[in-house]
Amino acid sequence: QVQLVESGGGLVQAGGSLRLSCAASGSVFSINAMGWYRQAPGKQREFVAHILTRGSTNYADSVKGRFTISRDNAKNTVYLQMNSLKPEDTAVYYCNAKNVLHDYWGQGTQVTVSS
Repeated sequence: QVQLVESGGGLVQAGGSLRLSCAASGSVFSINAMGWYRQAPGKQREFVAHILTRGSTNYADSVKGRFTISRDNAKNTVYLQMNSLKPEDTAVYYCNAKNVLHDYWGQGTQVTVSS
């Protein structure tokens, strides 16, 4: 089992920045990738970014050039630095961890971008 705890959401004006954190605990040795998804009201959950064990990253086109995912292996923590935020980035952001058998999810953190 893997437990994920997110933090760092909040309210920010358009053009501002926020940094999300996701701390993993439990069977962290089994994790192949960690990342972020988001779900806006009335919409399906969508992929935002992920980082693999060896450090390679991938981003949704909508956030490329604005968001950066990184990790601190010593702290079992993944970060999502979000710059140049837009109102359409408003959503609940969920941390995700994958191993060969399961997807694990955090409880979500609200990000609200005002225009």
